[in-house]
Amino acid sequence: MNKLDLSDTADRTIPRILRLQAEQNGDTAFLVTDSARISFAEADSISDRLAAGLRELGIVKGDIVSLFLGNRPEMVLLTLAINKLGAIWTPINGDYKGSWLLDNLQMSRSKMLITDDQYQDRIAEIEDQLKIETIVLLGDIEASALKSPIAYQQLLDTPPVALDYADLHYGDNCAILWTSGTTGKSKGVLQSHNSWVRPIVKGCSPQYNSQPGDSIYCVLPLFHTAAWATSVYRALIEGIPCIIEPRFSVTTYWDRIKHFGATQTFLLGAMGAFLLNAPERDDDAETPLRLAQIVPLAPNQWPIFEQRFGLQLIRTGLGQSECQLVMTQVENREDVPVYALGFPASDTVIHLLDDDGNEVPTGQVGEICIEALEPYVVFNGYFENPKATAEAYFGDYYRTGDLARQDPDTGAYFYADRKKDALRYAGRNISTLEVESIVRRHPAVADVAAFGIPSEEVESEQELKLNIILKEGKTCTAEELCSFINDNAPHYFVPRYLDFVDALPYTPTNKVQKFKLREEGVGEQTWDLKQSDYVVRR
Repeated sequence: MNKLDLSDTADRTIPRILRLQAEQNGDTAFLVTDSARISFAEADSISDRLAAGLRELGIVKGDIVSLFLGNRPEMVLLTLAINKLGAIWTPINGDYKGSWLLDNLQMSRSKMLITDDQYQDRIAEIEDQLKIETIVLLGDIEASALKSPIAYQQLLDTPPVALDYADLHYGDNCAILWTSGTTGKSKGVLQSHNSWVRPIVKGCSPQYNSQPGDSIYCVLPLFHTAAWATSVYRALIEGIPCIIEPRFSVTTYWDRIKHFGATQTFLLGAMGAFLLNAPERDDDAETPLRLAQIVPLAPNQWPIFEQRFGLQLIRTGLGQSECQLVMTQVENREDVPVYALGFPASDTVIHLLDDDGNEVPTGQVGEICIEALEPYVVFNGYFENPKATAEAYFGDYYRTGDLARQDPDTGAYFYADRKKDALRYAGRNISTLEVESIVRRHPAVADVAAFGIPSEEVESEQELKLNIILKEGKTCTAEELCSFINDNAPHYFVPRYLDFVDALPYTPTNKVQKFKLREEGVGEQTWDLKQSDYVVRR
């Protein structure tokens, strides 16, 4: 273990951090799998050779390299090598295929694509339409369906050259992470080196407070921002091992934790729920895992999870690719609930603003906007999208697109909704997330999307519309559903419009593209509260 002091911004580049660990903590394992155990010194040496191989193939500072790979140490080593050249890496979502995959690769403007046996067939299907100079394959070249791939081994076999990181700056672009595209076309978030270092130094590391012997168990896909901030780069900065698993498995999760002796992990909320729903075992609490961070996990499930699995849950906060640390709860304050977003870091000031950019009164809902007090706190803009970048700011304040309110007593912030998903009707801000959570409780509902339709009466307001998928074999009328909502929620959660549909427009990552639903609007078959006999009880 070797927690680095990165107070000097000259040390805040990923290649420099690796070099420091290689010099000070070289023999410690960094990347661990069933078949590999790569130390910090070995990672530095291997990435030097990979960097030399990439340079031989024409990669220079500022070039973009797309990585369409499964969870494996080679992906981490390649990102390190790419950054050593001052080039930029961009991970491609493993769920993408066909037109989604082609669009993402085209938008990336990559000079090179690196893929593996797991994904190469998807690339072969669209290869003729790609405008990428070089494709590198981590796999069997002879059996490949790709036309003329270059072997990953060729990169490894290149003699290393001395690389000088003096011209790397902590504010330089080092990666492009793509948004999910739920509110419009995906945007490439330009990440600086400091975009990764800052949330770890100011958030993750103080929360986990790693001790000698700790190791991080990573099951999140490496195209996900959280996998790097909470696991890979945190391990790099703290000098502890990061165990990289190919995928998350409910049935083998705890056995794998024991197999590796892992002590820390980060999970998405659904993963935590799956583990809780799995059949109980007598040895559930007999695990080396000490700390887990699960985002989000229902507050009532916290004590159940901790007691059953014999560990401590770490409080969460708010982050996004554009600003990976917006708010957090470093301290476990008894007067602040576990589900609060928490507080901003010392290098930012949070402003809750209305649509006109004015501060809302304390206790009221406003958009979270960030005033950065230091350079490179937020992203460097959207890749080749100056219009979207400009729209992301109120003056010098970055607009997160998230709504929150501040508690007047504790000063803590609480999440309300995404701004583009929330709507305002009859003077009220309505959270679509809250509406959806109520509707999903109905026994006939399989899925629901709540969104706003422009009001015919008040230009600045919207009417609530629900698109609902019913469970197979279940029936329900609009009136029955409205009555259920009326019984279990505020009266203004009852929708003006409602459609029963067979499907919702999901992204490959199962997120609903609500902008498409808003564009579709109201049809001839749409149920309309004002044209029905249903009377809302207030």
